[in-house]
Amino acid sequence: MATVETKIRRKSRTHQKYKAKDGATVPGVTTILGVLNKPALVKWANGLGLQGIDSTTYVDETARIGTLAHEMIQEYLGGPFWDREAFDAQQIDAAENAVLSFYEWERQTGAKMKTHAIELQLVSESYRYGGTVDWLGEIDGALWLVDIKTSKALYPEHVYQVAAYHQMLIENGYQVDGVRLLRVGRSEDEGFDDHVIDTPERCMAWDVFKAALELYRKKNEYERRSA
Repeated sequence: MATVETKIRRKSRTHQKYKAKDGATVPGVTTILGVLNKPALVKWANGLGLQGIDSTTYVDETARIGTLAHEMIQEYLGGPFWDREAFDAQQIDAAENAVLSFYEWERQTGAKMKTHAIELQLVSESYRYGGTVDWLGEIDGALWLVDIKTSKALYPEHVYQVAAYHQMLIENGYQVDGVRLLRVGRSEDEGFDDHVIDTPERCMAWDVFKAALELYRKKNEYERRSA
């Protein structure tokens, strides 16, 4: 059985640098998908503004809680111990809600997870992009790519994201029998969503990602020439 790979990164994935075999820096999946319009995010930010809440500060705090929730779940699944000194009591309390949602998903589904890789950083040499896979391992004997979200809902861009991760895994010689998005809420009433992505949906999402990648490159080329 494969050795568990644990490559935890404290920095935001958006700013993670990925390098191809020739040494060139390639963009990450989340950076590429930044070219897409996200109407739900705009509506959410406007709603915060109407409540007098600074959306930038709010995003920073929720991202930190999400990072901690990931690290707690990853520790439970065989990853490194999360840093008990890096977070305050309020952040830990909020992150624990997400962990409890994860436990509830396990209980209800009866899933038996055996970790092969956590936070696995890969590069697609064919398409020249990089990304970090949340979790790869066995669930009831099949090999699954699982991406864990701590958002309030699942969005189309999440499917585009895991389709890109799936491509990287296959290209790098990993077996993947199934792909799923698992959302665990950060509050007591948010629960969880478990979305298994079938092959037709994954293929369509991969087409969207490739279109976003082309747009990202064209946009960068235009901006360089216009500078």
